[in-house]
Amino acid sequence: MTRLPLASWTTREDLARLVEALGTDNARYVGGAVRDTLFGKDIHDIDIATPLLPAEVIDRCRDAGIRTVPTGIDHGTVTAILPDGPVEITTLRQDVSTDGRRATVAFAKDWREDAARRDFTINALYAHPESLEISDYFDGLQDLEKGRVRFIGDAAERIREDHLRILRYFRFQARFGDALDDEAVAACRELAHTLKGLSRERVAMELLAILALPAPSPTIALMKELGVLEVILPESREREAESLHRLVQAERSEGIKPDPVRRLAALLPPIARIAESVAARLRLSRQQRARLVCAAERKETDAENPRTLAYYEGLEGARDRLLLQGASLSPLAGWEIPSLPLKGGEIVERGVGKGPQVAKILQAVERRWVDEDFPDRPRVLELLEQELAAR
Repeated sequence: MTRLPLASWTTREDLARLVEALGTDNARYVGGAVRDTLFGKDIHDIDIATPLLPAEVIDRCRDAGIRTVPTGIDHGTVTAILPDGPVEITTLRQDVSTDGRRATVAFAKDWREDAARRDFTINALYAHPESLEISDYFDGLQDLEKGRVRFIGDAAERIREDHLRILRYFRFQARFGDALDDEAVAACRELAHTLKGLSRERVAMELLAILALPAPSPTIALMKELGVLEVILPESREREAESLHRLVQAERSEGIKPDPVRRLAALLPPIARIAESVAARLRLSRQQRARLVCAAERKETDAENPRTLAYYEGLEGARDRLLLQGASLSPLAGWEIPSLPLKGGEIVERGVGKGPQVAKILQAVERRWVDEDFPDRPRVLELLEQELAAR
């Protein structure tokens, strides 16, 4: 009998109150919290499975003074709002029909039936909230111990139910896998083309999640080898895949936190219009799009004047471009972007009429100020006098 190790989240008082409201026999911890605790990783989300229908979950929580939000009521999910963080409660389910993009589900009463509809064996582990005894219906514990990510049942069939499972396989393989599962790899290769039918948002979410992992390069290389990367990111070429590896090494040497948008830029050629196209296709946010395009505009000369680059592109954009080229970030360490110590009104006070001429003089002074590595105000006033004299 295997039990879930004690962890800070398993002893939460608010969680115990929620379990009491649902009834001990009506609640099991499931999925990521169980898997990651066994693997010794940090826990971010807690999920509870229950045979209770959503309406009864809501009623029981209300009677216990626990507020709920029907975050996915059509699929049986209710979120309990607790002092130490929200907890998702989902009614046991079984798939009625699937089309590769979405599933029609029916509520169920059997724990094994619910486990059978999940994707990987390591995600189908349930823990009793009091005894912490683990229910393992498909040898997920053994797979977790061996570092193997394995589909429940036939891999190709599970992918045909939901094509996104191809990308989920690579994400979990990067996190937990040591050895590849031959059946899973063959199914991903065979059905890679099915990813074309998925929404761009879902593809982007999984791709960025893979790129955010500590060491995604081997996984991206495997996706390329199997023809998966070509389907979701046809702009990527062999040289760009190698640049991701170099970027990861640069991030580590500089002590910089991994960033998926920066790493996505590494997979693309440094061409702004291509970055624009990819950002639009993946439906990235406006901020992500701007950052991806900025990274694509990188030049070899960026490393010559890192602070000038940061002044015009922002610190984040400058760091991205320098890291992508393997340049040092030391010139930016502890440095904050300064503001030009000169206002247009001061130029008007010196006899220049309001209008475009003021802006031109201000821009000329600013360019020289930047070129001289941002000197203090006395030097800026000297630059202003020189510009006024020249005009």
